[in-house]
Amino acid sequence: MITLSVALCLSMMTADRRTENVVLVTLDGVRIEEMFGGLDDVILCAEAESGKAEDHPLTARFGAATPEARRAKLMPFFWNVLMAEHGSIAGNPAGGSPVRIANRHRFSYPGYSEILTGVARDDEIDSNDRRRNPHPTVLEFLKRRLALDRNGVCAFASWDVFRWIVEHEEGALTVNAGFHEFVSPDPEVTALSALQFETPTPWNSVRHDVYTFRFAMDHLRRHAPRVTYLALGETDDWAHDRRYDRVVEALVRNDRQIEALWRFLQSDDRYAGKTTVLITTDHGRGRTPENWTDHGAKVAGAEDVWLACMSPDVDLRGEWGTHALIELDRVAATMAALLGEDWRSANPEAGRPIEALIHP
Repeated sequence: MITLSVALCLSMMTADRRTENVVLVTLDGVRIEEMFGGLDDVILCAEAESGKAEDHPLTARFGAATPEARRAKLMPFFWNVLMAEHGSIAGNPAGGSPVRIANRHRFSYPGYSEILTGVARDDEIDSNDRRRNPHPTVLEFLKRRLALDRNGVCAFASWDVFRWIVEHEEGALTVNAGFHEFVSPDPEVTALSALQFETPTPWNSVRHDVYTFRFAMDHLRRHAPRVTYLALGETDDWAHDRRYDRVVEALVRNDRQIEALWRFLQSDDRYAGKTTVLITTDHGRGRTPENWTDHGAKVAGAEDVWLACMSPDVDLRGEWGTHALIELDRVAATMAALLGEDWRSANPEAGRPIEALIHP
């Protein structure tokens, strides 16, 4: 196999590259089991009083005979429209498509920092503490390289710790995360900003995804940022609470939110035909009825993740076939390369761009 250098790939893309905007979406802690197989019968058997998956209430809504049919019931827009017509996804080991995180910790701050900086800094980032990221992120790099103002690069997140994760330099970007007031001239959005504080979740640091999504969409419509990061989080928190039903319901909502985002991007002249969307997760989870709720360095399966891409510059559709291991430390450089920039020029330690996503 011939591997092209980053410089050569970027030079090849320059003339024909259509991507002018990049949107990164993360769904916290979504396992490959649900992403590629829909409802997990092993978990349903453990939860059903009869011990039979077919007796679990979720089966009536989302059950089907094959993994392909089950996943399409769970995320119909993602599978029936995005993957069928517009993009591709890597990460299904059953198809010879391994995607993993590079960091050894296998929890959120290290995972998100790996995605945004391109480096697994295991010795520096080893907790979920509210501590400023010690290294600049690709979001900050793109703001500088593309000469954008704060509104031109934004991050909207359900978990409040993103206020520390996405920026090395505080205040460099537009950031709204956790239970955080959002100011808008739209009275409906202003009302939602107030309502988030009146609808608490079981977790002090994570608000409902609906607020995060609606605030991000308002910002997209009003400011047309060229670089957007949307981090949705309920899938992880309901899993920690061992509420498989709520995890499934959160994924269903996330699918609808992804659909609304995609429909907007395709209908707005500032984005249509010139926007790449990347969707991934920060870590996986355990594989058994006992540990599917957990992740971390000692949890087998927590290293397994997935990555989807919809781009006007990429012809891949559906699931990737057999390929070498991809790690998420390559996402940052890929985002930059799609916009014609070389992240590794500023951060030589970072993973290289994913060639299949940056070739013309």
